[in-house]
Amino acid sequence: MSTAAETARATAVRPISRSRRFRRSRLGRALLKIPFWILIVAIFVYALFPFYWALRSAITPDNELFATPIVYWPSNPTWQHFHDVLTSSFFLHALLNSTIVAGSVTLLSLVVGSLAAFALGRFRFRGRSFVMYLMLSMTIFPQIAILGALYTMISGFHIVGFVRFPHLYDTRWALVFTYLIFTLPFTVWVLTSFMRALPADLEEAAYVDGATPLQVFYKVLLPLIAPGLVTTGLLAFISAWNEYLFALSFIQTPSHYTVPVAITSFVGPSGAFQFPWGEVMAATVIVTLPLIIATLVLQRRILAGLTAGAVKG
Repeated sequence: MSTAAETARATAVRPISRSRRFRRSRLGRALLKIPFWILIVAIFVYALFPFYWALRSAITPDNELFATPIVYWPSNPTWQHFHDVLTSSFFLHALLNSTIVAGSVTLLSLVVGSLAAFALGRFRFRGRSFVMYLMLSMTIFPQIAILGALYTMISGFHIVGFVRFPHLYDTRWALVFTYLIFTLPFTVWVLTSFMRALPADLEEAAYVDGATPLQVFYKVLLPLIAPGLVTTGLLAFISAWNEYLFALSFIQTPSHYTVPVAITSFVGPSGAFQFPWGEVMAATVIVTLPLIIATLVLQRRILAGLTAGAVKG
């Protein structure tokens, strides 16, 4: 007993070291957080500097774009580049094409992906895991690796046996079908995780009430995976909106160009001897701003979708 009491007394009177006292103080806690905030600021600047530079170049007059020393904000900002881009029928047609293609790809990915996820996540059958990993393996291959085979299929798809299909090459449908190659596997994989995480009691109760599997899908399960639909839909839209390689390979007519191809096809006032950097940067800001706004507005659902999709069912 005496030994325990002496130990407790010695522990109670043991002085606190100066370094520990400093770490516990308000100033010490603030100084210890400085490296963390420096890292956050560095990441923030690294991520936003390209967009800032595009905006700076978009409002800088042409005679000041390559001035030295570098000016990080123009002395005489101008909105002429935005005016030239927004009044160009070539860019407006490309904006409409990208909207139609990306919207169609997103809609088809969600419809087909949710139905496939319902089958893979709520029914047990032989080969289910093989199908899941097969779809996941489709995202491993780079786009350039399958470009040749896709070009052959798209250019010769108008005749298959005795059935004649519309010619796909140089049309928006060529982009819609090819973009599904990299948006559909991701959509199916994420939505399957959502379907597996849902409790089986809701589904069983609906079957007891006489609901068909399709009614269970769109009346019971589909509203519950809304965060997953928002997450996968937005990511599929961004992927289709920013795609460049397939659009450059399968589209030949300038009136069918999407936004990435149209931006690289801008011609300056002096023809091919001058690249219109101001118009290109203005168009980049215009096509990027809606994606940023949509991400900020739907960020809660996106985070909820990514978190819930990782839950093991």
